[in-house]
Amino acid sequence: MTALVIGRRTFLTGGATLLAATLAGCATTSPRALSQAAAATPAVPPDIAAAYAAVEDEPYPVRASNMALVSPQFWRQEVADPTGEAPGTVVVDTANRFLFHVGEEGRATRYGVGIGRAGFEWSGRAHIAYTREWPRWTPPAEMIAREPELEPYRYGMAPGPDNPLGPRALYIHQGNRDTLYRIHGNPDERTIGLAVSSGCVRLLPQDIIHLHARVRHGSPLLVV
Repeated sequence: MTALVIGRRTFLTGGATLLAATLAGCATTSPRALSQAAAATPAVPPDIAAAYAAVEDEPYPVRASNMALVSPQFWRQEVADPTGEAPGTVVVDTANRFLFHVGEEGRATRYGVGIGRAGFEWSGRAHIAYTREWPRWTPPAEMIAREPELEPYRYGMAPGPDNPLGPRALYIHQGNRDTLYRIHGNPDERTIGLAVSSGCVRLLPQDIIHLHARVRHGSPLLVV
């Protein structure tokens, strides 16, 4: 497993902070980036297929994820914690496209993620202010200016299978300020492991449901 390298001194001196919230958004996926996705893996073990099976007890459909489209390193697994952070901390390793939820006794759950594409990267310390099941999605005004076709959603898109936030979202704040960045679900398997979003961190639907059930409001977040 690739070790997570955390620049603690950088964070302590304030050298790495979240980018301005005006850059935030969660919907964009670059077709060019998707073309760089890895080739399909030949076989998916039964336990992995079961972990990413269709979710039947949700208010909206959650289809099974096709894990043959996702590199095995990005399948959810329990690992030795490489972060050194306190239990309950969420750590996003943008270089390796992993999200760690730190557990007890030196263990962590590791998820594969998609991250912000060039120009939308961010890093720093923050916290998970709150979470939502089947959230509404409201694109920032700056995103609507870039993508006028989003105008119908200026005041929000209703929850559902077409909502870019998916079945769950974790809302990231610094102090009392909403950064407008989210950790959320996305059903496109091809985006996991790529830099494709407008700044948000995306997980497969089954993974964000799994993470949401374990993260507590106020949990610390570190993005490196």
